[in-house]
Amino acid sequence: MLMGSSLVTLALFIVAVIVVIQAIRVVPQQHAFVVERLGRFFAVLQPGLNFVIPFVDRIAYRHDLREIPFDVPSQICITKDNTQLQVDGILYFQVTDPRLASYGSSNFQLAITQLAQTTLRSVIGRMELDRTFEERDHINGLVVAALDQAAANWGVKVLRYEIKDLTPPKEILHAMQAQITAEREKRAVIATSEGKQQEQINLAAGARAAAIAKSEGEKQAEINYAQGHAAALLAIAEANASAIRQVADATNVPGGLNAVNLKVAELYIAAFANLAKTGNTLVVPSNLADVAGLVTSVTTMLKAAK
Repeated sequence: MLMGSSLVTLALFIVAVIVVIQAIRVVPQQHAFVVERLGRFFAVLQPGLNFVIPFVDRIAYRHDLREIPFDVPSQICITKDNTQLQVDGILYFQVTDPRLASYGSSNFQLAITQLAQTTLRSVIGRMELDRTFEERDHINGLVVAALDQAAANWGVKVLRYEIKDLTPPKEILHAMQAQITAEREKRAVIATSEGKQQEQINLAAGARAAAIAKSEGEKQAEINYAQGHAAALLAIAEANASAIRQVADATNVPGGLNAVNLKVAELYIAAFANLAKTGNTLVVPSNLADVAGLVTSVTTMLKAAK
């Protein structure tokens, strides 16, 4: 009898332990548990220690509230210019409403993936091939806007969508590579021609500057020469005037006139001496008395000047 009661007590203790264990639910940080009571939604358990009614309440859904990266399978898209383009992307989303995430869709991840693919095909179908490579950010923004609007009913917030790869067919890749090579060669030819053009412009500008500098130098040299020649003529004229004044002043002193006569006679005789030195023929005045007459004429002029 005692053995039976002990077994019953032990069984009740074990049941009590199981009930307590089933009643306690610890929810990790950044997680949410959706509780159903008798098959209906009851509550969302927040992070920490929570209590439920065993065998009545059931943890129906467990959600991770952190940002979740989800790989979107690659697909073939047709561009506006009828070119096939294989697109591979990645989607970032976050559960914001655990209740809607549990009951708004049977599989919100699959729904978001399918919607991302259809939206991407629609966006790329409105663009030409070249624009798809240039406007990745614009494509990502359009996909996120469309997904975020639809995912609000599923308790999910779409944060980002990033295109990982855009792969056109091999023929298009070869054509694009040839186009890029042609563009680079074109830019190289243009750069070379512009360099030659600039070189010719620089040479012409240098020659022009040199010609202007040369002409300015010649002009300044002529001006300097003219100024120097004028200064020399002025100095000679001033010297002659000074000499004439000195001669005139010398005739005013006693004996000055006789000295002038003597000087004129010396010059006259020196002139004949020079003629004798420079030639084989000596010219002698027909009347040597002309020397005295010349001296007398000079003396008469000096007196008249006085």
